[in-house]
Amino acid sequence: MKYFYNKNSLEVGIDEAGRGCLAGPVFVGAVILPEDIEEYSFEWNDSKKLSKKKRESLREEIEEVALDYSVSYGDNKLIDKVNILNATHKTMHDCIKKLNITPEYIIVDGNSFKPYFDINGEIIPHTCIIQGDSKYSSISAASILAKTYHDDFIEDLLLKEPELKNYGWEKNMCYGTETHLNGIKKYGISKYHRRTFGICKNF
Repeated sequence: MKYFYNKNSLEVGIDEAGRGCLAGPVFVGAVILPEDIEEYSFEWNDSKKLSKKKRESLREEIEEVALDYSVSYGDNKLIDKVNILNATHKTMHDCIKKLNITPEYIIVDGNSFKPYFDINGEIIPHTCIIQGDSKYSSISAASILAKTYHDDFIEDLLLKEPELKNYGWEKNMCYGTETHLNGIKKYGISKYHRRTFGICKNF
């Protein structure tokens, strides 16, 4: 894994979590790493390849050493209104706006991103990188933040509304597993489901 894509610019890594879920929000993380990050030794990787315990440990590490970071989310209502791609792009932009430091370059996991304009109306250049979360440290860190904040959000919902366990969210985190699909067939959809997604369109 490389530390920087463009070492001569102050760059931010961006990644999302929850994009493919049947319910709940899509979360986005943004991380700017310090120039001396190479002096540290981290086990960062694509969040999907890490255990829950490891992700939580790394989240603390990332938030401690990052030059700047932020997390934002777009809820299921936004997703249904503008579609998941546009909701993800909007949330990515919101995440960049929340940063205290304005980046000079943006690297994004995946193959899609809408140009971002700074407060002066200038486009901040960006590059989309397929599987970037396993190639660049800042994207990897962003993926870990997005995933852990997403899962914390779902776990908080389950504490407030235990009936949501009918869909098995404590294990599938809103992804379309057999348990989740069977729950929808038996109980219908909740107010947190994405009505424009798959089986949810039938309810």
